[in-house]
Amino acid sequence: MNHTLFINFLRFILLTLLQVLVFNNMDLGGYLTPAVYVLFILLLPETINKSLLLLLGFFTGLTIDIFLNTPGLHAGATVLMAFARPGVLRLFFRNLEFSTGEAPGLVKLGISGFIRYALVLIFIQHLALFLLESFSFQHFGQTLYRTFLSSLLTLLIILIVVLSTTTRKK
Repeated sequence: MNHTLFINFLRFILLTLLQVLVFNNMDLGGYLTPAVYVLFILLLPETINKSLLLLLGFFTGLTIDIFLNTPGLHAGATVLMAFARPGVLRLFFRNLEFSTGEAPGLVKLGISGFIRYALVLIFIQHLALFLLESFSFQHFGQTLYRTFLSSLLTLLIILIVVLSTTTRKK
């Protein structure tokens, strides 16, 4: 099995377990909902086929939906995030060259670049998720507030995970 494929498969399993067993069981006042599983989409290789990226986004969200009994909410939001990912990478890192199989991670983007990249995509995913959940624009301010807080919490947790698992190249 290809090393990149194995690493991404292992990352998918670990992040899904972490999300389902730890973060879905946290009660943070009803407003804060960390979605650490999106790190799987964030760290996929930049050169991945766009159709495969969308399928992986759908499968990732659907897996979380199955565990949470939320029919399609996470799948829809994660597909939107996967769809926006190539555009966000082009927007922020137009001149950056990625080699085959290289992920847009901390080592490649730097800490400030990774934060910008991750925050925009996490915000898109959370906004779509919470809008689908409420299925109304009636309380848009409250939804936006919840999106903002959850995005910041998710980013913080993702940064802790990435910083603790990334080895710097010498």
